[in-house]
Amino acid sequence: MRLGVLDVGSNTVHLLVVDAHRGAHPTPMHSEKSVLRLVEQIDEGGELDKKAADELVIAVAEARDAAERLGCEEVMSFATSAIRDAVNAAEVLRRVADETGIELQVLTGEQEATLTFLAVRRWFGWSAGRLLVLDIGGGSLEVAMGIDEEPEFAESLPLGAGRITRTRFANDPPTRSEVVATSAWLEDQLADLADRVASTGVPDRVVATSKTFRTLARLTGAAPSSAGPRVSRVLTRAGLRQLIAFISRMSSDDLAQLEGVSPSRAHQLVAGALVAEATMRALSLESLEICPWALREGVILQRLDRSDGTEQTALLTGRRRYA
Repeated sequence: MRLGVLDVGSNTVHLLVVDAHRGAHPTPMHSEKSVLRLVEQIDEGGELDKKAADELVIAVAEARDAAERLGCEEVMSFATSAIRDAVNAAEVLRRVADETGIELQVLTGEQEATLTFLAVRRWFGWSAGRLLVLDIGGGSLEVAMGIDEEPEFAESLPLGAGRITRTRFANDPPTRSEVVATSAWLEDQLADLADRVASTGVPDRVVATSKTFRTLARLTGAAPSSAGPRVSRVLTRAGLRQLIAFISRMSSDDLAQLEGVSPSRAHQLVAGALVAEATMRALSLESLEICPWALREGVILQRLDRSDGTEQTALLTGRRRYA
């Protein structure tokens, strides 16, 4: 079965096409994305502006056409933090549906954390024991923990790299006072996270996923993406602290020249690093492993597990089916 997953995230509109069936490893066949930075195009009133909505419609239509061209039998389409938080989300979603035929399902933060957790659980397997999973997106930070395939704890916090960049930094690079103040603010925001997580137990393995964590790990010495997804990659708090001291003095243009840094996300790198360090500090973590699978893979795995090909899945209902 050829499946498409259309992910309207805070930074990109990403289409992933895989060949998969229940019990098999999903094989990626195609991936393409449009960089929209929706989380940075929400105005002071909380609305996604018209220009961003126009760009979103075009990007979704292009992804729909690509899915049809590539022979997808089904496309599961969803949106995350940026759309979820926009006060005019309903209006934007109606326009996307009317003009493209794609109905985007807006995931809650808890659903996002739960589906990401499923992907990480499948990647590492049962031998990983109780998993603690962290995911930094453009608009939010997801934290989940559990010993089964569904986490006992799943929470989303409005601490994404794009959101922090937009709301906390007025300069590029951020000033020393902005960095210090943001670090202190993040510490306050995460003050009781450890207690909430600890209420479900002690993790046997701590894992991070998302482009932000992968980039931070690469900049602190982890293997490049060219080494393949199965190479072990680790991010340490000590390495992260050293990295922050280095990158916080660099402009986004200079950061974009670093190996492993996406030019479209370079301006969010410092904020992402601060969120990562603050989260590790709050949870008393000295290191974590990097998982190549995340939300999109979780959506695919859930689709294969919970649907016979005709019925809706439990957490995700927005999809388009092709003959």
